[in-house]
Amino acid sequence: MKINACNLIWLLMLAGYSCAQKPEANSEVESRAYDRHVELSWHPIADADNYVVYVRKEDGEYAKRAELSDTLYLDFVNDLGKNLGLHYKIEARTGESSRLVGEVAVETKTMSEEELLNMVQYYTFRYFWEGAEPNSGMARERIHIDGEYPQNDQNIVTTGGTGFGLFALLAGLERGWITAAEGLARFERIVDFLQQADRFHGIWPHWINGETGKVKPFGRDDDGADLVESAFLMQGLLAVREYYRDGTEREKSLADKIDNLWKDMQWDWHTQDGQNVLYWHWSPNFGWQKNFAIRGYDECLITYILAASSPTHSVPEQVYHEGWARSGNIQNESSAYGHPLPLSHNGSPEYGGPLFWAHYSYLGLNPKGLSDRYADYWEHNRNHSLINRQWCIENEAGYKGYGPDLWGLTASYSTNGYSAHRPGNDLGVISPTAALSSMPYTPEESMAVLKNLYYNYGEKTFGRYGFYDALSPEEAWYPQRYLAIDQGPVVAMIENYRSGLGWNLFMQAPEIKEGLKKLGFSFPE
Repeated sequence: MKINACNLIWLLMLAGYSCAQKPEANSEVESRAYDRHVELSWHPIADADNYVVYVRKEDGEYAKRAELSDTLYLDFVNDLGKNLGLHYKIEARTGESSRLVGEVAVETKTMSEEELLNMVQYYTFRYFWEGAEPNSGMARERIHIDGEYPQNDQNIVTTGGTGFGLFALLAGLERGWITAAEGLARFERIVDFLQQADRFHGIWPHWINGETGKVKPFGRDDDGADLVESAFLMQGLLAVREYYRDGTEREKSLADKIDNLWKDMQWDWHTQDGQNVLYWHWSPNFGWQKNFAIRGYDECLITYILAASSPTHSVPEQVYHEGWARSGNIQNESSAYGHPLPLSHNGSPEYGGPLFWAHYSYLGLNPKGLSDRYADYWEHNRNHSLINRQWCIENEAGYKGYGPDLWGLTASYSTNGYSAHRPGNDLGVISPTAALSSMPYTPEESMAVLKNLYYNYGEKTFGRYGFYDALSPEEAWYPQRYLAIDQGPVVAMIENYRSGLGWNLFMQAPEIKEGLKKLGFSFPE
């Protein structure tokens, strides 16, 4: 789209700006006003101990709103009313003295569902844009707003989470949140880093040090190739390749680099001496010691699709049918709450596993119209989402807050560490990514959760990178923490719901079409 004055105003409005939000000429404060919150940001003052935020309504007196050390503040204004005209001023405090940083006037407004979706996407996109590790450009494994990073891992990047984030960056490009030049430069940085980072038979590890490119072990004997995380990464890279392959010389060069990385991946090596199943891990120090064969339904379908589609190191169709599909035993005849689940989920055949199983493989792989001898994947994923939702509505454990507008069990932070929440492993913890990333399957039901989280829990659940990873009204537990693998699907799947961007790009790759046909899939062309 050619950017002219009218288009620029439209793009700014989509990102949450309005004409009334433009900072005053002498202001050092930037602002965005939405329905129930205002975002304020300013440059740091070198000698400031902290900052104090004041607000007043039209014709009112200033009142202290917050005192903080950060230079970004989200003010949830539910207590002040709706459709407000507000005036803010920020003061920097140094010892007993203070000085004005700046002032700004804003107006909040009632937002449509489309504007709410745009807001959530935009904020979550910032995890991968503003929150990225600076040297590699890749997604940090986690970002903690409420405390220190565990194990000093602020520079540890995640291969799978970065793959999800590539779809988020593509969405940011298409929606005008970053320029074409900015987007291309970021993709180049990521791809150039991946070319130099540790690989094992062309496969990346789960975690990489973003400053050095060296593997960080994910576990004692997990210090080498991670086939599944690398599949998530390549799913995103192929979408980027398709986005740029017919572009300028510089863009074509980026697409060629991705193509070379794709061709270097030795999927057939991971059959461990020609067995008809893929193995998740290989280590230069421990070999096949983990011995984790990828069998039965979980998040890993995309791994088999890519392995079959590889132009250089593909696996035969028997690896899919005998390994992943367990020689047909992957099929399931059970149902829950009246919703059939065509595929038997590992460990939870009746109610289905954590909801990320309906997301990770489908950021690029389009389940609409996708079927093989085992399942219709749209029906399967929609039913998986509806079963998960109904479990929360039934709420046999009586957890506080659960209902039609607060549902969604998946892997996330938990009240005691980390857990793969699902029916049967329900700890009273709702993970926003579960319902939000199910938006294509359950748009009305997912929107109800989005609205509830924003309008009723916003101050506790929404921050600079979108909704935090998890919450438990039962335990009054609202950690301010993010995980890349949970943030990425939110942007990608909402975008697939709105425009089909990720699906269209990935599914147009000729190797993917051939690989799907090879495995016996039917899909729209």
